[in-house]
Amino acid sequence: MLCAIWGSTWAFIKIGLRDLPPITFAGIRFIIAVSVLLVIAYLRRARLPRTGAEWRVIAITGILQFALNYGLIFWGEMYISSGLAALLQATIPLFGLLIAHRLLPGEPLTITKLCGIVIGLAGVAVIFSDQLRLGDVWSVWGSAAIIAGALAAAYSNVLVKAEGAKFDLSVLVAGQMLCGLVPLLVFGLIKEGNPLVLRWTTAAIFSVVYLALVGSVAAFMLYYWLVRHMDVTNTQLIALVTPVVAVLLGVMFLDEALTWRIALGGLGIFLGIGLIILRRRKPARDVPETASG
Repeated sequence: MLCAIWGSTWAFIKIGLRDLPPITFAGIRFIIAVSVLLVIAYLRRARLPRTGAEWRVIAITGILQFALNYGLIFWGEMYISSGLAALLQATIPLFGLLIAHRLLPGEPLTITKLCGIVIGLAGVAVIFSDQLRLGDVWSVWGSAAIIAGALAAAYSNVLVKAEGAKFDLSVLVAGQMLCGLVPLLVFGLIKEGNPLVLRWTTAAIFSVVYLALVGSVAAFMLYYWLVRHMDVTNTQLIALVTPVVAVLLGVMFLDEALTWRIALGGLGIFLGIGLIILRRRKPARDVPETASG
């Protein structure tokens, strides 16, 4: 279910970008999502963060995951296809391994993992060569923005894995989104103008609502629940399935082209991630309760 939801969000981002500027679009998505999550947290009587250290974890991960990552995703997807954006975002586990090696003692960087990272990054290089071949400098910058967002998201995921197990799910996600949407809205107001006078078409409104309720509230609550209750290998398989759904939807409904270089680069990313997460599984007792990437 989560793979289907996150696979579909890329197409809805692309549809919404036809009428809405990217940063404001992302910010309004999270305003709606935070409002719903706060109600959920209130009904569950969830415990709020009590210390400065707890608030700091939520603020840092929220800015990384929702301000930087999603701001760059929405901006970058103006210049590249939804399927390509999803493929590039799939590099999160590759970056997550490198960061986890430094921050999580239980996740050392082995030769097998390193080979997976190299193969995956080689796939990214092939995709960039395709964008350079097309001669569109903005598509190159758009691709780079998605990669930078993936790096920010990977760091956020590792921090959540290391320090986020004590938070209620609704409080964690709502707090992260709240901290992330503030920079998005401020930047949007300065650069993109008053959101009330934007071109609010039926497609734009539906895209915002879908991304807020399904792509944010339902998806992140489900993801963090999975992170705490499933083997880390299984949760990381999301990175393999979601881009496939996104590419297929883009080709079927948005008339997006799938070049051989994008296909080859995507295959490299999939092989790299697969080499990392489909290695011989450890016994369940050795697997952390939360997952990065």
